[in-house]
Amino acid sequence: MWIPDRQEALDLLRHYIKNENLVKHCVATEAIMRSLAARFGADEQLWGITGLLHDLDLELLDNKLDNHARETVRILEGKGFPKEGLDAILTHNDTLGVPCTETFHWALSAAETITGLVVACTLVYPSRKIADVRPKSIRKRMKEKRFAANVDRDRILFCEEIGIELNEFILLSLEAMKGAAVELGLV
Repeated sequence: MWIPDRQEALDLLRHYIKNENLVKHCVATEAIMRSLAARFGADEQLWGITGLLHDLDLELLDNKLDNHARETVRILEGKGFPKEGLDAILTHNDTLGVPCTETFHWALSAAETITGLVVACTLVYPSRKIADVRPKSIRKRMKEKRFAANVDRDRILFCEEIGIELNEFILLSLEAMKGAAVELGLV
């Protein structure tokens, strides 16, 4: 079994992903996944690294979602990455039709989706600093379907499938991303 340390995972991510915004999305997902793992008493390293590497194949596939995640799984499986992480990666792309059945699956799908809403909320603040964002602002924007229209609100609500109410999930996600503010360029 192979779970890379964070630097090794970042190096792998940057080998495949050149778009800095996509790298930041993966870092944000990692931060949220580590917080969720801590909440559930799960393996923080596995959950975090899975979050960091979940979109490894997007640029290889020219951002086409019809096969997204399968190539990531192929790459990571060849290195011996744990099956539970691979399964979570497959379920995060709903176009594949692989249903979420485990807490890990629901968590990754919700976490990687809320990152877009949190970043969009941050960028409308005059300061563009995540430290200034309040959970109330994210809740308000969650209801505005035209705001960050590409963010699937239903996938964010997957948090409820794992027993986390939306307000708590927003707070957990925001605080996790605040912890990664420097890497995310939101300071």
